[in-house]
Amino acid sequence: MTAQDELRLLPWAGPDGKPCYLSTGDHGGYVSRLADHIEAFQLGMASQLLEHARQVLDDDIEDLEELHLLAAQLTSALRDVLRLATSRGRRPVAPGHPCGN
Repeated sequence: MTAQDELRLLPWAGPDGKPCYLSTGDHGGYVSRLADHIEAFQLGMASQLLEHARQVLDDDIEDLEELHLLAAQLTSALRDVLRLATSRGRRPVAPGHPCGN
C-alpha cells in the first residue's frame, strides 16, 4: 500500500462503535468530502461547547442536571476531536509522558 492509498479514519463509528476507514486514494470522492464536512462541523461544535462550558463554570451553576448534561456533551466532543486527531496522525500523548504534563 502506498502513502497515497493509506486508510483514513472516518469521523464516525460503525456498528458496535467500531472505527470506520476509507482508502484515501480518492481524495475528492463523495465519502472523503462528507468526512471533511463532518470533521469541520465537529470542530466547530467542540469550539462552541467549550465557550458554553466556560460560561457555565463562570456563572457558578449549582444545577447538577445542567452540569451532567454539559459533562456528557464535553465527553462526546472530546471523543470526536480525539478521533479526528488520530485520523490526522496526531496521536494523543499518553498520561505521564513528559510532553503530556
